[in-house]
Amino acid sequence: MKNESAENSWEAFLELCAKIKTPEEFDQFFSLFLTFEEREIMASRYLIIKALLEGDLTQREMADAYKVSIAQITRGSNALKTIDPKFKKTLEKKLT
Repeated sequence: MKNESAENSWEAFLELCAKIKTPEEFDQFFSLFLTFEEREIMASRYLIIKALLEGDLTQREMADAYKVSIAQITRGSNALKTIDPKFKKTLEKKLT
């Protein structure tokens, strides 16, 4: 392997992700690159982000419903505050 930087490797990883077309391929792909625990964390983060965008539950209700910590929800909430507003609108349309 050449002397690749983490930034270049991340970009290459994202380009590889963009080439995957089906849920089945994504399942195999993420099973290769992520441990079971990492996939569980991503699934929890998905539920948190989706619930935050929907705005129907309080953080405590989310924590109870999804068996996650308030700290995890806060991290998701803080991440949503940092993304581009256009991308946030796109996510809202796709997830809610």
